[in-house]
Order: sequence, then C-alpha cells, then structure tokens
Amino acid sequence: MKLDWLKIVLVEPAGPMNVGSVARVMKNFGLHHLVLVNPQCDFLGLEAKKMAVHADDVLESAVSVPTLPEALQGCVRAIATTARVRDWEKPLENPRDALPWLLEEKDKSAALIFGPEDRGLSNQELNYAQRFIRIPTDSVYPVLNLAAAVGICCYELAENLKQSDRQSLNKTELAPFEVVEIYYQQLESLLLEIGYIYPHTAASRMEKFRQLYNRAGLQTKEVAMLQGILRQVQWAMGGKSDRENL
Repeated sequence: MKLDWLKIVLVEPAGPMNVGSVARVMKNFGLHHLVLVNPQCDFLGLEAKKMAVHADDVLESAVSVPTLPEALQGCVRAIATTARVRDWEKPLENPRDALPWLLEEKDKSAALIFGPEDRGLSNQELNYAQRFIRIPTDSVYPVLNLAAAVGICCYELAENLKQSDRQSLNKTELAPFEVVEIYYQQLESLLLEIGYIYPHTAASRMEKFRQLYNRAGLQTKEVAMLQGILRQVQWAMGGKSDRENL
C-alpha cells in the first residue's frame, strides 16, 4: 500500500502524544506525508516519539508550516473533517463515500485536513477544502480522539486503494470487435455445416449466440480458445481442407 501523494494535515495540534499516535496510525496504513500547521507542541519530543513507536520516520519527515494555505501547496483536492453540523450548501459526507475521491488522481497531490483537538476546524479553515466529511458516531459520546479519527480515515483510504488495485489486476481487456466478428463467422459456418442451424434460421440463432457472448465479455485469449475448438471439430469431421480457414 502506498499513499505517498496524500498529505495528512493537522491544524494547530496541541498534544505531542496525539501527533505521535497519528504518525503511528499513518504508517500502519501506508501514509507517510504528515504536515503540521502552526503546531502548538513539540512534535519531535520524547512524548511524541514514545507514541509513534516505529513511526519515528513519519515524525522526523513531517513538515511544519505557519498557515493552512501553505500546507495545501501543490494539492488539487482537499477534504476537511468536522464533527459539527453546519448550515452549508455542501453536505457533510460519510468518509467511505467521500474519501475515494482523493484517490482518483494518483499523480497529483491531495490532502485530508484535521482540526485542533479542542475546537475542530473553523469556517475559514474549512473554506480551503472542496468536500467535507463527518465520521458517524454515537450521539451519547460523539467526540473522537484526533488519532482515532485519522486512523478511521486512513483505514478507509487504504481499503479503497487495495480494492482499486485488485480491480486493476483483474481488469479484463475485451477482444477487439473484428476478432469476435471473425469468430462469429467461423461459428456460423460450422453450425450450418453440421445442421445445427439452417440458412433461414441462421440470423436469429446467431443473434442469441451474440447476446450470450456479449454478456460474457470475451477476452482475446478466450476467443482464441473457442476458435481452437472450432478447428478441432472441423478436423474431427474430416474437413482438413477447411482447417486453415478456421
């Protein structure tokens, strides 16, 4: 899992132990780019490193900047988190629905923004993001620890990236139109020859075959396999003269 183009931005974090815990959970899920906006604590101190455990590298490579706009330099997409319901035109989204949007352009930097532990992000700070998420929690105690909130979002991002990678690996390249058309012609010729279809029913029967294969989504190698079957049937029938044509 690699999410190196994605920034986790903490605005004015006050607790070094929180920052250390954030670094740890980031590394758990393959994120390494931590940006701190006007940090209110020693994020390289013993308390932070104690909580980071084996994520010292994330802390040590963290970038500290004075303002949120500087943290977002180079980013084309940004999502902000908030726990408060606000009277805005743009809705608060579930992380599972919104976070995949950050992964759509993997060659361009994106950011996920978290506010200070005591107040969250202000309206002015939220204005720097294009979309907004709220992690659904129980109304009895809805407030999440900063590191817990970051962890939930990192998990969702990592799971979505894995799913995207699996889909890419399993993505099938359909056979070109002309390759499939040649197969259909060969199939129709053989079916006519063995009497499975007749000239006056060939069009309607072949339409059914087309529908079947269209649902299957034939790949080039699968068409080649089907053509091999036709060649073998033709050979078994003694039609060696036609074998090269199939």
